[in-house]
Amino acid sequence: MPTEPTERISFLPALVAILTVCLPTICLSTHRTLGDEPTRAKSLPTPPRPNVIVFLADDLGYGDVGSYGAKSIPTPNIDRLASEGIRFTSGYCSASTCTPTRYSLLTGRYAFRQKGTGVAPPNSPSIIPAGTTTLASLLKSAGYKTAVIGKWHLGLGGPKGPDWNGTLRPGPLDFGFDHCLLMPTTNDRVPQVFVHDDRVLGLDPADPLWVGDTKPTEDHPTGITHRDQLKMNWSHGHNATIHNGVSRIGFYTGGHQARFRDEDLSDHWVREANQWIRDHRESPFFLYFCSHAIHVPRIVHERFAGATAHGPRGDAIVELDWSLGELIKTLKECNLDENTLVLLCSDNGPVLDDGYEDRAIEALGDHDPNGPFKGGKYNVFEGGVRTPMIARWPAKITPRVSDEVICTVDYPRTLAALAGAVVPENACSDSVDLSTLLLDPSAKGRSHLVVQDNGQSGSFGYREGRWKLIRSDSGRASNLELRLTPTKLPKYQLFDLDADPGETTNLVDSHPQIAEQMVQRLQEAIE
Repeated sequence: MPTEPTERISFLPALVAILTVCLPTICLSTHRTLGDEPTRAKSLPTPPRPNVIVFLADDLGYGDVGSYGAKSIPTPNIDRLASEGIRFTSGYCSASTCTPTRYSLLTGRYAFRQKGTGVAPPNSPSIIPAGTTTLASLLKSAGYKTAVIGKWHLGLGGPKGPDWNGTLRPGPLDFGFDHCLLMPTTNDRVPQVFVHDDRVLGLDPADPLWVGDTKPTEDHPTGITHRDQLKMNWSHGHNATIHNGVSRIGFYTGGHQARFRDEDLSDHWVREANQWIRDHRESPFFLYFCSHAIHVPRIVHERFAGATAHGPRGDAIVELDWSLGELIKTLKECNLDENTLVLLCSDNGPVLDDGYEDRAIEALGDHDPNGPFKGGKYNVFEGGVRTPMIARWPAKITPRVSDEVICTVDYPRTLAALAGAVVPENACSDSVDLSTLLLDPSAKGRSHLVVQDNGQSGSFGYREGRWKLIRSDSGRASNLELRLTPTKLPKYQLFDLDADPGETTNLVDSHPQIAEQMVQRLQEAIE
């Protein structure tokens, strides 16, 4: 095996410069503290402050778009973004499920550092604590106008949860956003309403909204009792309240005037985002656009139905691509395109049957959602956390492909640096300023990275250079082969990603010293 270069090693301030390990034939890629991570090169001129759009897809796999290898699903807008920007081949989300990735993206902190950051239930209180510094509050402090449009799924309200018929605070307006139009949870969970700033949009006081986890009345229609009324059948779990011919997780009543139609979600959000961009064209702005595509239930607008041979899942990717294209079109119409940084990413990797019978497995054909990787949503193999990530800023970014490691948790410090915002002491503690990586083709990315699953089973991945350690405290994981069946795992697995990107050969026994040190470094990182 090739010999690894020996670098300076410092993991935590207390361990700075005390650990250098060389093995006979191979040396571990070295470890640095966050303070030693790449910073903006002093020789680079200060760029003009960009407008920023973070375009977050949902459950989009590495192999789901053309620029990352898909052959049978047309994604011209994403592919154009990639050809005009940086296409990262080692771009990671911080977790393999929705809520923890979204938490980390906004706060710059790994979600496992706070309890209760797993997938949020419908009545979850705000998961982000009041007073937390976020990506939005940082950019707002630097004079940016800020908005979040799309799926939130970080809880709303105080410790007792959301007051659906009153003011929904704390919420996005308390975390640096000037404006929001949200789906409060995720669309396979109730309720199917929009939150406009801090109230349910269009709610009739005479028809109050109730949300709960138990059946409100004995005759309340559910996916079990009224399965014959469903236009998309459930396969597991998603069988409570029915809305729009689809049964969901959780129960709700009332709020009928406020409810949306699944097919119209993308249109609503694109229309709102485009108008917000036009209204704020005269000032720097930050738009956090969170599509629901391609999460279940995959119910696309009628004009996208049948767009691919892969059923609703493939059609949802086409709809996602259209949404991005509409935002780019508006930027160009407003002469904002050149100086707008668009970051495209996903909250986790792919999943096929995730609760509905939508032919995701049957219509898969030769399409490979996780590309060359093993795993997907719910696990910490590469397919669960390495996803498409693209950065495009025509005025400053040189188009290229980069294999440098970057993660969604790095967005707060990276974007704060580009915006000229000051990050308060102790804020965004796991975020790394990788602004030089965007501006300088020779710049380096992260030296090490921790990723997690939903945070309840003690599953972590730790990457350092070519090496990847997986720790599985529960001894099992699902969706390794894009099927939600559990697979037994040893507590530790070690992979050489350069030689084995598909994580097929566990090297713990053949490289025990490397494994031991990776175990130690992961433990130090999560403590």
